[in-house]
Amino acid sequence: MAAAQPAPAAGAQSPSVHLSGIEKSFGAAKILHGVSLSFQPGEVHALIGENGAGKSSVGKIIGGYYAADKGVVEIGGMRLDQATPRRAMQFGVAMIHQELQLVPQLTVAQNVFLGLEDNVAGFLTGSDNRRFAALEARCGFGLDPRRKLGDLAIADRQKAEIMRAIARDARIIIMDEPTSSLTADETERLHKVIAWLRDEGRTIIYVTHFLDHVIEVADRVTIMRDGRVVRTGTIAGETKASLVEGMLGESAEVAYPDRPPAPSPDLAPRLELSGVSSGAGLKEVSLSIRPGEIVGLIGLVGAGRTEVARAIFGADGLSAGAIRLDGVALSSLSPQAAVKAGIALVPEDRRKQGLVMTQRTRPNMSLPHLERISRFGFLDMAEEKRRTRAMIDHFGIVPGAVDGEVAYYSGGNQQKVLLSKWAYGAPKVMILDEPSRGVDIGARRRIHDFIVELARAGVAVLLISSELEEVINLSHRGYLMSEGRVIGEVDCASITPDQVLYRLFHVGDTPAAPSHEPQGPSS
Repeated sequence: MAAAQPAPAAGAQSPSVHLSGIEKSFGAAKILHGVSLSFQPGEVHALIGENGAGKSSVGKIIGGYYAADKGVVEIGGMRLDQATPRRAMQFGVAMIHQELQLVPQLTVAQNVFLGLEDNVAGFLTGSDNRRFAALEARCGFGLDPRRKLGDLAIADRQKAEIMRAIARDARIIIMDEPTSSLTADETERLHKVIAWLRDEGRTIIYVTHFLDHVIEVADRVTIMRDGRVVRTGTIAGETKASLVEGMLGESAEVAYPDRPPAPSPDLAPRLELSGVSSGAGLKEVSLSIRPGEIVGLIGLVGAGRTEVARAIFGADGLSAGAIRLDGVALSSLSPQAAVKAGIALVPEDRRKQGLVMTQRTRPNMSLPHLERISRFGFLDMAEEKRRTRAMIDHFGIVPGAVDGEVAYYSGGNQQKVLLSKWAYGAPKVMILDEPSRGVDIGARRRIHDFIVELARAGVAVLLISSELEEVINLSHRGYLMSEGRVIGEVDCASITPDQVLYRLFHVGDTPAAPSHEPQGPSS
């Protein structure tokens, strides 16, 4: 157990948040073991660690979403005696959640100011848009306050969640994976906002898996492992390698697995799109993927990558063009028909689109495959448990219970359950939309290995990732997308992220490519 941090010396600045001996369990699973930490005013304090290390749980205890089983939470020198978000907000605490806590049916401005509406004698004054303009001038996210939130891409919803926390004028802001869906430019903008908040004397508790971001913006960092504090110190002198070593308990090289050999160009495509257009904004998209090939979709947020995935899976109808699987046109495609044909989709929003959070691990994995594990209309529960156990062991899911409560798993372990759900059925085509979003470096490594395993087994893999290094280092080929169109094709073994960005922004003189060496991921 990590030693408790000493109380501030006389005359020293008092911490804005102090945790002492915090313990927390869910059922038999203990997730925090005697955690003691202090967070200071006017600092950005990063919490890092593998999935399941306890980072988000610490944030949720400070934010009042979880009640500690043991220990003391003090905010501004006062004990937080009731663990509710409302009570924590009264203490000046706001939280930006990794899994967004917004109302899709309301507008952006209504979400940002929900519960903070201006009123006169109980009647709303309708000043949300004016107040939003002032907040937008500071943040610069470019959101339309009148747009319905449910119509926005997940990256724009994440911006609204960030603005919602800032609008509460909190002195302590907990940011749980705030950049997981943002582009590099949007992340830089958020970091400027964080610097502004810190300079105003606020405390920023920054939970992230992006180690570059930690080194760039944090003043101090706490490394957690298995629900315990490993160490806390200033960021000065830390490197990605030293942070990874602290997280894993061993020296670790941050690298991508070797790509499997590229399939022969003469091999017939497993999946082929010809002139595909859709009401969701696709315009004459043509691409192909061979068996055993990893193909990346590369583009900025809003380029149409997710829309391609949804069209292939039958979630969005086509207005023109054709989709062929092993040379046979797929007509009247629906998600049910896609699954039956051997097409799997891991969506970017695992909680709302990928998993059933009210169900346990076993039914989550088996749900799309009930016909395969049923006999004469009756579910073969022994086979269901056997397959679930095999997936848990294969991915190293923690907790390892066949009937674990997925809702309480860390983000990385939820993602492993989602990947297992589709690996369970041995698909012909696997579409992965942001598969490593919001997961730690250990889980990310396992996911990357899984992608390579799929290709080695002859699966056609379509990879979508906002991290250019990830999609370039894992893919054989890549299609560049912009505004719903494919604007080019690249050999991922002979191109750099900088060159891709030049192409995406339609800049003519791209930098020369160095001899290709696999690059480390950005987190």
